[in-house]
Amino acid sequence: MTRYGAGIGSGLAAAREPRRVRDGERIHVLGAAGAGASAAALLGHRAGGRVTGCDPGGPSPYTAALEAAGIALAWRHDPAHVDSPPRPDRLAVTKALTAIDPDHLELRAARRLGIPVEPWQQVVADTATGRTLVGIGGTHGKSTTSGWLVHLLVAAGADPSAFVGAPLPASLTGGVAATARWGSGAPFVVEADEYAGNFDAFRPAIAVVTSVEWDHPDVFADREAVVSAFEGWLRAAVAANDRPPTLVANIGDEGVVELLARLPDWPGRVFATRLVEPGAAADRAQGTLNGRILEEAPEGTVIEVAGSDLPDGPITARLATAGRHNAANALGVAGAALALGIPAKYVASGLASFEGVGRRLERKGEAARVVVYDDYAHHPTAIRATLAAVRQREPGRRVWAVYEPLTYHRTAALLDAFADVLATADAVAVADIWAGRDPDMTVASAAGLAEAVARRRPELPVAAPGSVEQTAAWLATEVRAGDAVLVMGGGRSYRIGELLLEQLAQQ
Repeated sequence: MTRYGAGIGSGLAAAREPRRVRDGERIHVLGAAGAGASAAALLGHRAGGRVTGCDPGGPSPYTAALEAAGIALAWRHDPAHVDSPPRPDRLAVTKALTAIDPDHLELRAARRLGIPVEPWQQVVADTATGRTLVGIGGTHGKSTTSGWLVHLLVAAGADPSAFVGAPLPASLTGGVAATARWGSGAPFVVEADEYAGNFDAFRPAIAVVTSVEWDHPDVFADREAVVSAFEGWLRAAVAANDRPPTLVANIGDEGVVELLARLPDWPGRVFATRLVEPGAAADRAQGTLNGRILEEAPEGTVIEVAGSDLPDGPITARLATAGRHNAANALGVAGAALALGIPAKYVASGLASFEGVGRRLERKGEAARVVVYDDYAHHPTAIRATLAAVRQREPGRRVWAVYEPLTYHRTAALLDAFADVLATADAVAVADIWAGRDPDMTVASAAGLAEAVARRRPELPVAAPGSVEQTAAWLATEVRAGDAVLVMGGGRSYRIGELLLEQLAQQ
């Protein structure tokens, strides 16, 4: 089942039924500068816990919100965070940490003292107790769909709480961009990641599944294993809710169709969404939302949404986002909002007014007539969709695909697919692989991926310049006026775009 990921999550308490965070409960968060762990810290704090955090990596784009909330942060690991009074009641950590360093000094101190060690997702789930939990799952599109739904619910006056794996704009979070939002309304939206059972802590009343595809070769042997994980998640949601849950499923995705075939006895309501191709007949079955793209332009995509849950007829919205994948995400957002009882007029306006979340087709800026975009895409399918969206946004420009691969084993397992999709760009740069939880440097390299791209299109400008910093410096000498640079990856790739813009501005 696993490759280098054996033991991921070992030493952590198993997922349990959520319980409320107690007033004054002491929660210590390891790796608090991360996207998810920072959200757990913020939500635990707002729910009444006394939260501290540590991260030897120092400040990140996610820590400003923690500092603004008054959460004490230390930029080192130290057993004193655990064994010195006042001791925490529990530790919240990422499963990757327990895999990389199961004998971590703070984990060892917690075990010695009998302090529970739980994934940070459990803290998020506990803060959602008593709310209507909406879990957004899928191999691709989770962050955009989650952030989009939060935006729509805020605009509709539902005042949701949320965890989203990408920064929500400050306008939604009270002044500082963050991956968490605290509201007084019933809906609580969470991005539910399938990796190593990260979503097990979430037992949603409404689940959205955007796509099911093979990813994370360290924990999933094949797509069948991924489908099984989603099936288990949805079945667990049934027992945890007083009423049968609702599933909003993108049946335009083959993996989602395979998932639904495993759920004929699932007692909840299935709300199917799909993009209908031009000229194709719409599915008018009860509980189906059909989306039809009417126009694709640089400024966005016009879609028409029709279905039995829209009694006043179809709605039309000009999405500010680009790409067919985002039109499909919009249908998932609409389905979840309708399941929550949001009136259709707010669904239409909320779809149209959403401008995106951080690191998802984010336009970073323009310098020397070179426009730079940043995206978290780190899977061949996501890279293909994002490249197409940039071409929609920037017609006529030469498009650079700049990719920082995420983990050595994912790169090795999907090398041919990565090379195929990167070769569809007009120029390619591959930065050094971001190891993350994967220390085995022997199975793949940035140079090897660049060579595979070059074999597919020998005429294509392709290079593996080195580190994030070296890649930005190399690009500054290679790009030309009129280019569009799309930076992708899940590690430090966001710095490539920032550094490139700085260097171009100085030229």
